[in-house]
Amino acid sequence: MANDEVIVLGFWPSMFGLRVRIALAEKEVKYEYREEDLKNKSPLLLQMNPIHKKIPVLIHNGKPICESIIGVEYIDEVWKDKAPLLPSDPYERAQARFWADYIDKKLFDSGRKLWTTKGEEQEAAKKDFIECLKVLEGALGEKPYFGGDNFGFVDIALIGFYSWFHSYETYGNFSTEAECPKFVAWAKRCMQRDSVAKSLPDQHKVLDFVKTLRHKFGIE
Repeated sequence: MANDEVIVLGFWPSMFGLRVRIALAEKEVKYEYREEDLKNKSPLLLQMNPIHKKIPVLIHNGKPICESIIGVEYIDEVWKDKAPLLPSDPYERAQARFWADYIDKKLFDSGRKLWTTKGEEQEAAKKDFIECLKVLEGALGEKPYFGGDNFGFVDIALIGFYSWFHSYETYGNFSTEAECPKFVAWAKRCMQRDSVAKSLPDQHKVLDFVKTLRHKFGIE
């Protein structure tokens, strides 16, 4: 598959778009990255994802694969010869999919509310967010990665959120390290990987982006 054409349509702060890029980096697959302006979506994005019109879109030899988790699974199936991301055991594979789904349904929503709400609603979101991280810490256990000794599917599903943690902490007024030290140790371990370090945006740049959004939404 040396001559494959691989394109990723993304948006730099998106934790979902980062999943596809990290997975490709783990597999050492060369790809072309195209940044999307979500206020003025490109004809290619609208053509490749006409249903949701969202990023990320993985385009492999002209064929689109939409939704980040589906994209990571596709990458793992197509480029099998290097760095397996999903476990080979069917039960463990099902568990990995469960935790990826949990992250999408629980962590994203409570994290977003930390910077889009105030007062009691924000306090409730902070409680939910920390509780969610503690559940994930329990799933991690004493393993270096969610995939055991190997960085894998759940790690990829989760690590993109880490670039938003400075923003979550700033507006939620809490310390992740104080509340969930095992989670932060895991995140720092992931950040030592080139695939992650070279993909994740700077946390302060994300905070500036969040400040702009808060101003736009009339929160500040």
